[in-house]
Amino acid sequence: MKQILLIDDEQRMLDLLSLYLTPHGFSCIKKTTASEGIPFLFDHQVDLIILDVMMPAMDGWEALAAIREFSKTPIIMLTARNDNSDMIKGLKNGADDYISKPFNEDVLLARIEAVLRRSAKEDTKEKPLLFKGLSLDSISYKLSYNGNPISVTPKEFSLLELFLKYPDKVFSRDHLLSTIWELKSETENRTIDSHIRNLREKLRQAGFNVDKHLKTIWGIGYRWNDKFESR
Repeated sequence: MKQILLIDDEQRMLDLLSLYLTPHGFSCIKKTTASEGIPFLFDHQVDLIILDVMMPAMDGWEALAAIREFSKTPIIMLTARNDNSDMIKGLKNGADDYISKPFNEDVLLARIEAVLRRSAKEDTKEKPLLFKGLSLDSISYKLSYNGNPISVTPKEFSLLELFLKYPDKVFSRDHLLSTIWELKSETENRTIDSHIRNLREKLRQAGFNVDKHLKTIWGIGYRWNDKFESR
C-alpha cells in the first residue's frame, strides 16, 4: 500500500483527500501544519507528499524548500490559486506537479499515479546494482567491490550489468553477441569467451569470489548464480 503524506491547514480538505484516496489503495497520513509534517518525514518513509500552498506560519513554498533539503520524495502542490506563475514557481523549486482547487477526483488520481510512475522510473535509473559487495552504477559508469574501484572495459561492464539484472537466467553466446556487440555471426563466439575470461580475472583480483557465481553452461553460454553453490 502506497503511503501519502497530506499537509493542509484545512481539516475538511485533509478528510476529503483521504476519502478520495483510501478506496484506491493509498494510506493517508494527515498533518495540518508544515511544522508537523516535516519532522514526520525525518523518521518515516512515504511515497508521495500532497502539500498545500496557502498555510499560516510556514507556507507551502517554504515547506517545499525545507523538504527538498533532505528528501527527494515526490511532491504535488495543492492550491486554491489558479495562477500559472505559481505553477511555474512550484515546478522550478522542486515540486513534481501542481493541482488547483477545486479538483476532479479522477484527475487527482491520474496525476498521483503519473507522478508515482515517474518517480519509480527515476529510482530505478539512479540506484546502483548491488550484489554481495559488488556495486555497479550505470549512471556514473563505476564498478566497485567493498568500496574499491574495479577497472573494466565497456563491454565487460555491460556483460556484468546484464548478469546482475537477470540472475539465474541462462544467456546464450548468440544472445550476448546480438545484445551487447550487435553481432550475429556464430564465428564470433570466441569474443564472448575472451571478455568473460577477462571479467572473471578482474573480479578475482578485486577479491570477489566470481567462480561461485559466474557459471559456464557448456555448449550454451553463461549464467549468473545469485546464491553460493557447494562443489
